[in-house]
Amino acid sequence: MKNRFLIILSLFVIAIGCKNVATINEKEAGEKITDYLKANPEYKTARFNFGEMKFNSEKDMKELEKYRQLADEGYVSLSLQSAKKKFLSKDSSYVFQIRLTDKASELVLKQDDDKATVKVIQYELASEKPVDFNRINDNNAKVTVSLKKINTAFAPFQKNASENSNFITKTYRLKFDKEEGWKVLK
Repeated sequence: MKNRFLIILSLFVIAIGCKNVATINEKEAGEKITDYLKANPEYKTARFNFGEMKFNSEKDMKELEKYRQLADEGYVSLSLQSAKKKFLSKDSSYVFQIRLTDKASELVLKQDDDKATVKVIQYELASEKPVDFNRINDNNAKVTVSLKKINTAFAPFQKNASENSNFITKTYRLKFDKEEGWKVLK
């Protein structure tokens, strides 16, 4: 009886000692977030018009300058279809055919006949600011990181172009999986 009790007690102690406790530190958490961001990049999008477009007023001319900048960088091609100069007037009418080039394909997410959803800002992990790491329990952790904004060529086309900061902070949740190890939850 005494031997049986000792065997059961030793099995109980071994079972408690073999509890699967995952360890992770701030550096490893930052590496997991970096890997996650490579596979699932963070970005901000906007709608972009192209095709046959007419430019009349001064406001339209400012918009045309944005398209010319894109054409200079090789993201779109501009071809003048027609131009009507109004006699003794500031307002003239120009019709351009605007086409996306192959260079723009890396920034275009969805494309319709005359509109496209494009990346206007991409976010990357800021290396100068440390990772804020909180361990919730043995198998969960919260990681808050700073992501720096990188404007794309289509940045002038975003609706609210005023930037209050050059970075955003984002919190990710890490969970430990016995087979895969630590992974980022969506």
